[in-house]
Amino acid sequence: MAIGPGKYDHLASFVRKWATAKAVVLIVVDGDKGSGFSVQAHGDIASSLPVLLRRIADDIEEGLG
Repeated sequence: MAIGPGKYDHLASFVRKWATAKAVVLIVVDGDKGSGFSVQAHGDIASSLPVLLRRIADDIEEGLG
């Protein structure tokens, strides 16, 4: 994961503030700046994201099957 702002970081910041959230994971597919992602999370939350994202991927796969 890259450190520092990415091409969709401004949107992730907006969503995090708007939702009063501790973390945001934003995935953009074929957006106006291409595909990409932005993660904003404190260290303790960031360290749990891989497990959470694997669970989400499993749920998506299961829903498609």
